[in-house]
Amino acid sequence: MMQTSTLDVEFSRLTRRRILILSGLSAALVLSLWLDILAGPSGLSAGQIIDGLINPQNLELRYKIILWDVRLPDALIAIVVGAALGLSGIETQTVLDNPLASPFTLGVSSAAVLGASAAIVLLPAIPFVPPAFILPVLALFGALGSACLILIVVRLSGGSRETVILFGIALVFLCNAIASGFHLIADADALQQVVFWMIGNLTKAGWLEVAIVACCFLVIFPFSMKHVWLLTLLRGGEAHARSTGINVSRLRTWVIIRASILAAFAVCFVGTIGFVGLVGPHIARLLLGEDHRMLVPGAVLCSALILSIASGLSKTLIPGVIIPVGILTAIVGVPLFLSLLVQRRGRLS
Repeated sequence: MMQTSTLDVEFSRLTRRRILILSGLSAALVLSLWLDILAGPSGLSAGQIIDGLINPQNLELRYKIILWDVRLPDALIAIVVGAALGLSGIETQTVLDNPLASPFTLGVSSAAVLGASAAIVLLPAIPFVPPAFILPVLALFGALGSACLILIVVRLSGGSRETVILFGIALVFLCNAIASGFHLIADADALQQVVFWMIGNLTKAGWLEVAIVACCFLVIFPFSMKHVWLLTLLRGGEAHARSTGINVSRLRTWVIIRASILAAFAVCFVGTIGFVGLVGPHIARLLLGEDHRMLVPGAVLCSALILSIASGLSKTLIPGVIIPVGILTAIVGVPLFLSLLVQRRGRLS
């Protein structure tokens, strides 16, 4: 009885600590969003921004356009894309039992690059698709096409994680090779556009793009939370999960579907920002442990926070210049990840 009481107290303490961490991450994300909205050379003060958010009609037309058509969509797309990549990353790492796994190692990102390269170099005309949307549409089709191929492999291999990972690696090389062929025939301007898209850029997204990615995330997130107990059991080993009655192959199939769709919609509008979906879940795991009830929301918050911080820094590090955010995600994420890793190793030693 005494031992049971001690375990209950320890579990309650651990739960409170994890909830506190999630609350801190949420507060940090709100602060990062605010700082991202503040960032920029227009001279808008914090008071003007607050007033403009509450009463947009009080702003001058130019300031209203800057706030509502430029800064807010840029800041929000960073959060929703980061959240989508974080959710896809944590689920992919869990079902494939591979710390380096992500939708990008499965070829989703490379297929999106292939679609974008074809759009930029070939300038195709697609019926009923406005010219401005041809690039994201082809990038989306490429990413979703790779997801369909992966699902076929999952079905043929019986859900074998080794086969899925190896096929993903092969798909990455294949898509990169074909995309390189497009780059070879591209002129200088087209090649520059392809490189800029591949690095990752948040500045071309508007409210429509924010809404599409946010809706995709909000539709898929409840299904992910529905499977948190199954994913937690799976972290104990595939054999253990099967012994409890879990259909691991079916679970892996559903997770790969969700992760691929999330990654496809995230990258088709902003380019390949692959590092966020890899390191965000690892930071969340270091902070929150393996309980997916806390880990899944934590991975979402960590990844969104990393991309939001990178978005703000991209506008402020060099006055008058917006640095591609894909460059900064590594600069922001790697030191934070390494510091947490060192702290955790110190506690375990």
